[in-house]
Amino acid sequence: MRLLAGILMLCLLLSVFAGGHLYLAHRLVLDLELSLGIELALLAGIAGLAALLVAEPFAGRLLPRRIARLVAWPAFLWLGTGFLLIVGLAASDAGLWLFSLGFAAAREVFDPVQVARFRAGGVFVVVGAAVWVGLGSALRPPGVRRVEVRLERWPRALGRFRIVQISDLHLGLLLGRRFLEEVVARANALDPDLVAITGDLADGDVREIGALAEPLRNLASRHGSYFVTGNHDHYSGADPWTERIRELGIRVLRNERVRIEAGGADFDLAGVDDHRGGFGSGSGGEDLSAALAGRDPERAVVLLAHDPTTFRRARHLGVDLQLSGHTHGGQIWPFGLLVRLAVPYVAGLYSVGPDAAPSRIYVSRGTGFWGPPLRLFAPAEITLITLRPSAPGEDSSGVA
Repeated sequence: MRLLAGILMLCLLLSVFAGGHLYLAHRLVLDLELSLGIELALLAGIAGLAALLVAEPFAGRLLPRRIARLVAWPAFLWLGTGFLLIVGLAASDAGLWLFSLGFAAAREVFDPVQVARFRAGGVFVVVGAAVWVGLGSALRPPGVRRVEVRLERWPRALGRFRIVQISDLHLGLLLGRRFLEEVVARANALDPDLVAITGDLADGDVREIGALAEPLRNLASRHGSYFVTGNHDHYSGADPWTERIRELGIRVLRNERVRIEAGGADFDLAGVDDHRGGFGSGSGGEDLSAALAGRDPERAVVLLAHDPTTFRRARHLGVDLQLSGHTHGGQIWPFGLLVRLAVPYVAGLYSVGPDAAPSRIYVSRGTGFWGPPLRLFAPAEITLITLRPSAPGEDSSGVA
């Protein structure tokens, strides 16, 4: 059954890939009725960029990293640019269709080739500007997003407890050690009580890129750093990666919990593997029952889970707050609208349940990026989450 599902998914992806490039070829080249030489050159360019996307996964595995990067950068940049071009052209198609319905006579006045050229030029300019903005947003160091969460069961003796959340670093061909050094420096400057890394640390074999994670050794906090696996960590080999993370002095929570004590009070910090961990290799997989087994139900619990969909189950098990990532906040607008079809928790803080004692989830937009080196209306973040007890009738949260 899994093999069949994999084959169907591959066929779907290939259909979208081929259909998208054919659509771009028609709208940006064939519809414009250019000279044969220009037309062939543009079609060859689109075909070449498509070939780079096909070659990228093989380059990452077969070529030295410095050479594979020369394939990855243009391939992933084209992936994001192509997506935005398809969105822009499809929107213009819809707009022209609506215009023709309202002004049928316009079809007799305007030359369709001139309209196609004007539309292609306009979309290209708008998308070019969006790519420039998105590239700058993705490559600059992540900003700090401050969130205050007031929990009904939070011990008053703990007062304000500061958790720095790092998520979705995606170390690999595009993001490396220098980027991580900046992230660690910014995280340490926030003087956290605890650091939570909520998955998708890396894309690649630990034997090849494990050294990129070395700056994590310098993370500093009063109660330590903790990590849970994300789906990309399992694709890259969760067992060797978690061993590497332990070598760096970070506690890995794989369907388990620890008790955090401070100021004469305590709370539970639990962590689960990504629910896709058992797919394919069979190594891992979400087990909330194991992570929460034997705990005192009166004690507050903070859950680290890479995928926000875990919250659908966790909120029924007494979890006060779940910290997640995975969605990247959509990363490139309007992709976030599609993400929302799969999970309602895309970015930010959400409360679910009775007002007297709701469960909450905070979803990070991610600290790095995956795929296209673009972030459009979804900036990267290092999150400073301040937990404190709530008073009766008090608003439960604040975000800055």
